[in-house]
Amino acid sequence: MKNNILFGPAGNPLGFAGKTVDVCDYIRELGLEAYEYQATYGVRIKKQSALKLKKNAQKNDIRVSMHAPYYINLSAQKEDVLERSIDRLVQSARAAEWIGAYRIVFHPGFYTKYTPHEALRRCKGAISKLMDDLDSLGITQFTFAPETTGKRSQLGNLDEIIDICHSFGNFSPTIDFAHLHARGRGCIKEIDDYHRILRKLGDVLEDIGNKTQPLHCHFTRIECTDAGERKHHVLNETEYGPPLDLLLEALIECGWHATIICETPFLERDALIMQQTYQSLL
Repeated sequence: MKNNILFGPAGNPLGFAGKTVDVCDYIRELGLEAYEYQATYGVRIKKQSALKLKKNAQKNDIRVSMHAPYYINLSAQKEDVLERSIDRLVQSARAAEWIGAYRIVFHPGFYTKYTPHEALRRCKGAISKLMDDLDSLGITQFTFAPETTGKRSQLGNLDEIIDICHSFGNFSPTIDFAHLHARGRGCIKEIDDYHRILRKLGDVLEDIGNKTQPLHCHFTRIECTDAGERKHHVLNETEYGPPLDLLLEALIECGWHATIICETPFLERDALIMQQTYQSLL
């Protein structure tokens, strides 16, 4: 069976001590196939370095994604916070074009005083402004990938992410299965739980013309409370969900193409375990 699922770390591998522009040499040497560049505390990469990273990824056939800064809230009450959030996504799109990132992952925002419906509407209004800004700047090579979020106070349940991706071109979801599990208070336990998620995603991806594109995913073991996400854990801490093997079985059964980015504390080690588990199921 064809290898339809690629695996890689969220950020530079723990065992890598070189320059980020060369990181894909190390990732390929490990046998992994994906890499998520982390701009989580600001888009600081310069164009020259970004182009070197792109060349390094292409040489090693590594699929690159990018995580935009954490300091984004597209449903913020304050207009200046919205403006800064939009600007950070503009910076991310520009850098992603240089890097050759196929997805730009971001967290949409928080509900705060708004109802979920109001927060979603405010978020979509900010995205409309973002798209206008990108068009005026001539930035066209991007796919934003809003991520399912782990706290129940955050905008970003599965239906909200699907709604956002339905509403705009150049958008495709990032499905963080640990976040879905956490905000659902440990809701992913059986393979049917994964199938329900994938069926819903299959419909939306077909509608927006991305059914043939890989599904971008994050995975880790996660500890949760009634409020949602609390802490990431490594794969061998099996007392925490969600179950990895059932996710991989569901993806295989449904013939999905996917990128799975490892977000456990043991980045490359657990990414390799995910890859080995997948290969054992084929």
